[in-house]
Amino acid sequence: MRFMAADVARAVVGELVGSNAHLSGVSFDSRTILPGQLFVPIVDQRDGHDFIADALRRGAGAYLTSREPQGRTAIRVTETVAALLALGAWGRARLDHNLGLRVIGITGSVGKTSTKDLIASALNVAFKTHANERSFNNDFGLPTTILNAPDETQALVLEMGMRGFGEISKLCAVAHPQIGVVTAVAKAHTQRVGSIDGVAKAKRELIDALPKAGIAILNRDDERVWEMRKSTDATVFSFGTSENADVRMTKCTIDDRGCAKASVASPWGQVELKMQVAGRHMAHNALAALCVAGALGIDLGSAAAAVSASKISESRMQMRSLQSGATVIDDSYNANPASMRAALETLASFSAKRKVAFCGLMAELADSASEHCSIREYATELGIELVAVNTDLYGVDAVSFDQARDQLKKLSRDDAALVKGSKVTGLVRLCEGL
Repeated sequence: MRFMAADVARAVVGELVGSNAHLSGVSFDSRTILPGQLFVPIVDQRDGHDFIADALRRGAGAYLTSREPQGRTAIRVTETVAALLALGAWGRARLDHNLGLRVIGITGSVGKTSTKDLIASALNVAFKTHANERSFNNDFGLPTTILNAPDETQALVLEMGMRGFGEISKLCAVAHPQIGVVTAVAKAHTQRVGSIDGVAKAKRELIDALPKAGIAILNRDDERVWEMRKSTDATVFSFGTSENADVRMTKCTIDDRGCAKASVASPWGQVELKMQVAGRHMAHNALAALCVAGALGIDLGSAAAAVSASKISESRMQMRSLQSGATVIDDSYNANPASMRAALETLASFSAKRKVAFCGLMAELADSASEHCSIREYATELGIELVAVNTDLYGVDAVSFDQARDQLKKLSRDDAALVKGSKVTGLVRLCEGL
């Protein structure tokens, strides 16, 4: 999106310091900034103001600041994230004439990012579509996504994360979604919202925000998600394996790579999915994408072909290979009990001689010890050896990161492994270089 520094100052009620400048998009990471972007310093674990000079050296056209300006073109504000949210809302309004009813918000305890990727693939069949990179789904990732959308964008697909109450409402106030997709409610961030019912309440904020002319797309297989239909006047469509789902998986088989082939019935016709991403749950996520496509009048056969061929963000059920020939499922980006079970089931479907799950901490769980032990028991039930990395919560002796890497390297061509843990564990590094 192209704009002027003076536009930014007006949108965020800030002070333009220095000359006006032509800008194109925004970034909060000085390492990846593109020439002409607006740099937004975030104050979090580190103070982004320390990287303004670096951003300018790399070509930033201007920057926000809540400190004393460091020269060149600056927009002085009280607080940079609040200003970024305000600028995101301004950018969303600028795109409105192109978007119609094609702003899709996606949330859920599991499958958000994958479903976002699959929906974007389906919509790209008919519309110029822009979506979050990776998991840019918080109060600085979402407005950044909007502001980096091309001016000619016709559909906007926005993942919305939450770690507490009110966070999705805040994102909806910026994005104004007309279609809301909820993938699942599971035990994630329960430490912050008290219980799984608290998770449902926080996720429901997306459905509560939909206009009467909007569309709610809900997982019919999840009772807490399906209950959300009662809180909206929007049109409701459902997806799942339930006989009552609008977009329904009628048959599903798994090939020797762990990928699903599924038959799907819907109000818009019957189609086949042949997923290129491992996991039965990925076919379930694809149902949501087909539901969005059908609701927007996209040919369902074309959407199914695009979804089947779709690739998803890195470190989410990504198939990797060791030099030995062993197969590794890299699902290391994040974890909670529901997503851990789904990944273990995928590993169990492989015909490997030995199956090993390298599991890190599942963070922010209210009943953490019980949940981790339950996962260990489930792995044993599936015939999977569980290696606990840097945590003793699974009830087995923990290994260090380096020990886990050594064990991973020793797997043979007849073996298969899973690497999975919450983002804070850094297990994504176990898969680097594979």
